[in-house]
Amino acid sequence: MKIVIAPDSFKGCLSSEEVAAYVIEGLKNRIPDAGFVTVPVADGGEGLVCALEKSLKGYFSEAAVTDPLGRPAKARYLISGRTAVIEVAEACGLKYVLHSSENGETIDERDPWNATSKGVGELILDAAGRGCTDFLIGLGGSAINDGGKGMVDFLKTKIQSFDGLHFTCACDVDATYVGDRGASRIFAPQKGASEEMVELLEKRLEDYSMVILEETGTDVRKMKGAGAAGGLGGAFAAYLGASLVPGIELVLDAIGFDSIIEGADLVITGEGRSDSQTAQGKTPYGVLGRAKAAGIPTALLSGTIEDCPNLKSLGFSQLIAVTPEGMDIEKAVQPHIARLNIIEACSRILI
Repeated sequence: MKIVIAPDSFKGCLSSEEVAAYVIEGLKNRIPDAGFVTVPVADGGEGLVCALEKSLKGYFSEAAVTDPLGRPAKARYLISGRTAVIEVAEACGLKYVLHSSENGETIDERDPWNATSKGVGELILDAAGRGCTDFLIGLGGSAINDGGKGMVDFLKTKIQSFDGLHFTCACDVDATYVGDRGASRIFAPQKGASEEMVELLEKRLEDYSMVILEETGTDVRKMKGAGAAGGLGGAFAAYLGASLVPGIELVLDAIGFDSIIEGADLVITGEGRSDSQTAQGKTPYGVLGRAKAAGIPTALLSGTIEDCPNLKSLGFSQLIAVTPEGMDIEKAVQPHIARLNIIEACSRILI
């Protein structure tokens, strides 16, 4: 039996490699003779660099950046030839504001009103200074909702012209810049915004979209993907001429996923939380599409699962929620607890 394990990271908890390793740990006792193939993948958020590292055969560089709350931090990115692969989460990710203390308690510093994307601009400047002219940007896992203003304001002071620089943004969602399916109303609550703050953030992005239109001639308000990473997608498209593409499809093509799953009996994918947004370009949806085309059943193994009827209708053969019912989410996202939960959940996968 050949089982392909292709999860995204469980954001703020486990990397995609760790998730895959724990799935194997949970299945080995049940099916010791199975052949396991691990394929860490990403849809534009955390894990993009890891997913592309082998195919691009690059090397890592590190730069000093400003984290979402204005503190000094270090962020790394991948260089392959004249191409830089940058995850915005490295500079302004949730990992800086939502993390575990030494005693395992969760530290919550989420502040989407003040969080800045300046660090993304600092990474771009660093890569350009090292001779990079092509940029592949992973949009996802951010803690910001500034519409890209922090990045744009910084780059305006450092780079006179962006001629000769080419940007492609891998989006993990097709959200618009503003509106009911926009950055603020869909994602800001996950970044710590109250209902009242969501509307303030929406108004701020509305106002900034008018500035963008005046300065660039580009109307980002209803542009698909513009709302990715707190509106960074729109800023990249308008100011840097970036193409916004579905991240998961880019990754699956780059790693030759269709060839990897040939002859597989089962594909297992997942993410930290699966819900109505999963079908908007998230990793499990992309993996499912490729597996369905090859006639291979696909199990969804995610931290939490909502909107089960809709997810089932997409074609997943199984839906397995890792987090036990009633477990506090702050406990569930502790890495050692998540490992045990994944191992137990594997006992419910139908083989």
